[in-house]
Amino acid sequence: MNIILWIIQALLALVFLMAGFMKTFRPLDALAERMSWVSKVPSPLVRLLGIAELLGAIGLILPALAQILPWLTALAAVGLALIMIGAIVFHASRREFPGAGVTVIILILAVFVAYGRWMPISF
Repeated sequence: MNIILWIIQALLALVFLMAGFMKTFRPLDALAERMSWVSKVPSPLVRLLGIAELLGAIGLILPALAQILPWLTALAAVGLALIMIGAIVFHASRREFPGAGVTVIILILAVFVAYGRWMPISF
């Protein structure tokens, strides 16, 4: 089970590193071409989401890898799951359903990692 958790953590970390990097460092005009919602929310919120995703991606890997405060890995997964819940609610309110499947899958994987890393006994 530990190997499966590591694989999922690595995949989630890659997804959130890419998404967080784009939201944090790309010009908002260029970002709005690919993500129409960017022009509908305040720019500091877009940047804050990007930073949160970057920190969450780091939190998925670094504490568990270094074995320093490994419970932070579960907490990072919970934080990323909360971001995904917010994304689902936001996009559903705007009736943007085509990408909802991917968001739900990412949410499920983040919850799986949070549960798997929070429980001291692997299931």
